[in-house]
Order: sequence, then structure tokens, then C-alpha cells
Amino acid sequence: MSLVAIVGRPNVGKSTLFNRMVGMRQAIVDSTAGTTRDRHYGKSDWNGREFSVIDTGGYTVNDDDVFEDEIRKQVMLAIDEADVILFLVEVGTGITDLDMMMADILRRTSKKVLLVVNKVDNYDQIYGSHEFYSFGLGEPITISSMSGSGTGELMDAILEALPREERPAEQEEELPRITVVGRPNVGKSSLTNALLGEERNIVTPVAGTTRDSVHTRYNKFGMDFYLVDTAGMRKKGKVTEDLEFYSVMRSIRAIENSDVCILMLDASQGIESQDMNIFNLAVRNRKGCVIVVNKWDLVEKENNTMKEWREFLSQKLSPFNDIPVVFTSVLNKQRIFDVLQQAVRVYHSRRRRIPTSEFNDYMLPIIEQTPPPSNKGKYIRIKYAMQLPSPTPAFAFFVNLPQYIKEPYRRFIENKIRERWDFSGVPVQIYFRQK
Repeated sequence: MSLVAIVGRPNVGKSTLFNRMVGMRQAIVDSTAGTTRDRHYGKSDWNGREFSVIDTGGYTVNDDDVFEDEIRKQVMLAIDEADVILFLVEVGTGITDLDMMMADILRRTSKKVLLVVNKVDNYDQIYGSHEFYSFGLGEPITISSMSGSGTGELMDAILEALPREERPAEQEEELPRITVVGRPNVGKSSLTNALLGEERNIVTPVAGTTRDSVHTRYNKFGMDFYLVDTAGMRKKGKVTEDLEFYSVMRSIRAIENSDVCILMLDASQGIESQDMNIFNLAVRNRKGCVIVVNKWDLVEKENNTMKEWREFLSQKLSPFNDIPVVFTSVLNKQRIFDVLQQAVRVYHSRRRRIPTSEFNDYMLPIIEQTPPPSNKGKYIRIKYAMQLPSPTPAFAFFVNLPQYIKEPYRRFIENKIRERWDFSGVPVQIYFRQK
């Protein structure tokens, strides 16, 4: 997925523009849970084209001595990562030294740079934007991110500047992409090395050893797919270096580009809020999921330890708790092959297509036996159902009054589908539509 970065000195309105761009679609993270990078990373959608947006503004150090260095470092990192860079300046203040410094760096990059003049709230101010031609970065696009004027033209210009979506040659074979995700130091790189049978990735007890997402093709035992090892994702408050911030960005993009995510937990630490954030990120992007509880050799065992762990995970992950769980010790190579088998099974379940006649023959008698509860004296009738032609499992039920169907009935329907077909580890979408 393409990445658009917003750069500019402080107080030119980067965050307001960012919020407006991702507000067209829900940002990919909840603002509440201290999730991966709330407010600074989101998705935007314009004319059917989806792209990621990053606001570099939250990552400056407010210390006069290192201020310019930090901004320069940010711009360089944005240039490294992004496909399109929005250079935001402000019409009221005019050109400042910091603007000149950033323009100087951006002129030398081969990446596409769009010069955006913000806070143009009336026609008179449009004339004030002409001085920015002196940057040598082309025609300025005038907007007001507060009121939204000009943002449509900006989005059109972004789509024009984004690279065409061509499939890389290596992906033409449509191989599954299985991504290993989790907090730092849960054993992601060790698992990848153990599966590949070689020391492909550096493993140290220091958190944050893996900086980039590492792709490797796995072709053994009749299985063929790409295995992706990612950098550990810790809470945003703990991310201090810009370098680590960008490695987390790459991990998020690796999740977005994957088919199945293997979420690794540390058995000695249990499941923490950041594990839940990563899990929710995968589910919201409708990726298949397998949970691996690693370092199982370090846990004091009793008769029901595994059963208790499964029940505990089921409660934490509810309502989506139909997920395969594998208990491993990567160090002792215990049950690591099971992880792959489960991941491949989830991949095939995610691609499952159910014929419409078979689906209706199974679902309609169940619905007749347990119809949706009547609401305000109105009876809700479901006449017909089908699987939608979407890349991930989604089902439409055609109803006379879809607005009266509540969440518990949606879950009841989903559970019945899961009882009949194996969708373990796969998020399922259920839609009720007006017939």
C-alpha cells in the first residue's frame, strides 16, 4: 500500500490536515488504548484508491538546540519511507528559515513532493501563496485544513502522484504471505530461523534488534509461501528513536500486506494490552490469525495449565475468539511445525467460497427456527443469503427491516456459520441488507 507523509515545521496544521485526510475513513487505530501510533498513522480513501498517511509532526523534540536536527532527521526518514511527500507551509507567516531548510532537502529528492499552502481562508490570501513559488517545488496547492476548502483538489493531486499499483514480479504467483508479529523479545526472529533451518535473522536478548520486515520464501514439506519477520511493536510511549518509529511503521504495513498473522505471546508474561492492540490491528484489517504462546518451557505446569490458558485467551479475545492457539518453545523446537500447519489452514479457510444454494439450505432453516426478535411490533424476515465476492469471507442476508437487527443476532448467525464451516482464525463479516 502506498504511503503519503506530511512534513513541515511545527504549527502549520499538519495534524489538522492528517485528521481531515483519515477522517474520510476511520483511522486504523483507536485513540483510547495507547495503540500503535494513534493520531500519527491512518488510512485514507479517495475515489476508490486506498493509501496510508503519516503525520511526522508528533516526533519532534522540543529542545531549541536539537530542534533543527530533529526536523531534518524526520524529513530524511519521510523521504526514505514515503511514496509522496506533502510539504506543508502556512500562508500567514510566509517563508521562514525552517521552511527554506526543508525545501532545500526536498528539492534534492527523486520522490514526488507536493507543496501545500495551508490556512488560506479567503481569496485575498491566495495571492499571498505566490511567494512559495520561490522554493522551486512547482505550483503550490492552496487549502484550509480547518474548513476543508481545497482538500478535494489536494486528494486528486495525491492520487495523480501516487505510483501505479503494479504487482511485483515475485508476487505474481499469488503465494500466501504469513507475517510473524508481536511485542519485542517474544521470539519472532527465533521462530523464523527455526522454521527456515538457518540463522536468517539476528537474534539478541536486546529488544528492537529487528528493525525491518524480512521476507523469506518458504518451500518445504509441500508448503509454499512468504514468511515475514517484523520488528516488535511496543506502546507508543516507549518508542523513543525515530528509527524505531519507522520500523513499527514497516511492521504495520507488513500486517496490511499479509494474509495470515502469527501473533506471538510470551508465556511467562501473559497477554498484555499491546498484544491486544496488535491483535485488533490484524482483525480490523481482516487478516487471518494464529496465536502462538512461546517460551512454554518456562511455565510451571499443572494438569490443566494449557486448558486454563485457552479459556483465558478466549475471554480476552472475545467476541472473536475462534482462533487456533499453539503452545511452543522455539528454543527447544517444540511444536513449531504445528504453527505453520495452522497458519496454512487459516489461509485456506480465509479463501473459502461457499455455493449460494448450499449456504441457503443450511442457514434458512436455522433462521426460520430462531428468527430475529421482533422490534416495536414489526416482524423481521430473512428471505435469502449469499457469500459476497469479496477477498475475505463476507455474507449478506436480505431482510425486510435490516435496521432492527441487533448485534447479538449477528453473533448468533456468525456462530452458526462457524459451526458448519471451518473459519477458525478468520474474521467473518455479516451484512443485513434491504431486500
